[in-house]
Amino acid sequence: MKGIVFTEFLEMVEAEFGLETVDNIIEKSNLPSEGIYTSVATYEFNEMVALITQLSEEVNLPAGDLIYAFGLYLFSSLKNAHPEVIQSYRSPIALLYSIEDHIHVHVKKLYPEAELPTFKILEKTDTSISMIYSSSRGLYRLAQGLIEKAFEHFNGKAEITYELLKEDGTEVKFDIVQNG
Repeated sequence: MKGIVFTEFLEMVEAEFGLETVDNIIEKSNLPSEGIYTSVATYEFNEMVALITQLSEEVNLPAGDLIYAFGLYLFSSLKNAHPEVIQSYRSPIALLYSIEDHIHVHVKKLYPEAELPTFKILEKTDTSISMIYSSSRGLYRLAQGLIEKAFEHFNGKAEITYELLKEDGTEVKFDIVQNG
């Protein structure tokens, strides 16, 4: 997993829970990197799992809720770092429809070793989209947060429902209906 994801995660933790919490979760996670991340290096996904697990214990919130919160945070960071990517879309549905063909292509140019989830579009209209998220990491709640923020960015609202197709969250069907 790219170091930039780790740095963004720790920035979110600091913004939401304070620097002391960042220090505590790094110290208690027993990380091979010792919690020292650079944006260009790659780190084991297990380090992120350890950080999320420790944060969950530290702040007494479910790990899934924290992953979702990170998705909300990450959209804003990505929008600020790469505004040109999002500016080329007129609606959140169009943006979601183009994840595989445009957004992930752009990410791969920046981070060739990135292991990205896949999104298979099942159905799309002007106001709805159904897709299947697949990833060995099972971070569908992160995707949920990113999707919600995409609608917020376009001043829209949506009803987002998901169904776990695999119990471990590695395959999830999202049904999204824009309602504002």
